[in-house]
Amino acid sequence: MKGLSIYLSEPITEETSEWLQRMSAVGFTSLFTSLHIPEDDSSLYVERLQALGHLARELGFELVVDIAPASLATLGKTWETAATLTDWGVTGLRLDYGISPQQIATLSNQMMVALNASTLTADELTEMKAQGLRIDHTEAWHNFYPRPETGLDRTWFDEKNAWLQAQGLRVQAFIPGDGTLRGPLFETLPTLEDHRGVAPFASYLDLIATVDRIFVGDPRLTEATIRQFEAEQDGIIVLRAVANGQQAQRDTETNRFDPARDVIRSVESRMSPSTIDLTPKDPSARPLGTITIDNERYGRYAGEVQITKRNLPADERVNVLGRVVEADQPLIAQLGPGSKFRIDWVAP
Repeated sequence: MKGLSIYLSEPITEETSEWLQRMSAVGFTSLFTSLHIPEDDSSLYVERLQALGHLARELGFELVVDIAPASLATLGKTWETAATLTDWGVTGLRLDYGISPQQIATLSNQMMVALNASTLTADELTEMKAQGLRIDHTEAWHNFYPRPETGLDRTWFDEKNAWLQAQGLRVQAFIPGDGTLRGPLFETLPTLEDHRGVAPFASYLDLIATVDRIFVGDPRLTEATIRQFEAEQDGIIVLRAVANGQQAQRDTETNRFDPARDVIRSVESRMSPSTIDLTPKDPSARPLGTITIDNERYGRYAGEVQITKRNLPADERVNVLGRVVEADQPLIAQLGPGSKFRIDWVAP
């Protein structure tokens, strides 16, 4: 499940609606907003949350709100009346502090509740269950970390998630954006420190096997990244690349079902004649992510397009076409046997 973050520091406008419609079309189904970010003007919360909730309901998005006692009071609500936020289009509350196990259990019988995945303990969960917690309405959500060097450790994150999922809880995490970033630091908003500065789509693919929900922490994605999420709906991984001259271009390529150790091998390039000049060019080294085509010196292999999975030396039988951009190089490891991919050539 993929989600977006919308912050109430900005008004909910027609542009917001157009953005959400665009993202709904590429598979995003959930929204997150926070009501206790100190940089925001809390006096605007009621009007903007109601507008966002109306829009979410209109477009078919879930809306999960991160809430604390002070921000709840700003909305004119108490923990006893918090579930009435569903009237505003809110479908779930992320709860952290200032609320008792009994209150959490009660809320879980009225709407989805998300607990702090990083701090939840076995004793706390046991107490909530004793108070009547509905596990099928309860999730575990990690934080995002604006300050560099404070994101979660990967090993700890994986171990914690395994325990949470064993308790029957769905787990959520944040990945960075790459369009409009959120202040005050503008250093992206990932859960894992490993993902800070990493492309959003690569971060997403890195998490889909281990968590149940993935939200973009920052407010916007670039159009190039949106196209990657769009292609992913059809099972295609888009690799952006800078050309070295001629460009090999197909709508879809397929890695061979007998995967090579060192390279991704395009099935289609062997099945149809290449329109690219296969005259040998000056050979050059092939670092990880290099896109190549075998030239006429390779005999029956001539025309095969490959992407290197590791650093390889120059070969007089191999012409270099270009290289996958650094931000997308982690995606190469995601191309297993039979994986579909597309090369999008971009300006250097």
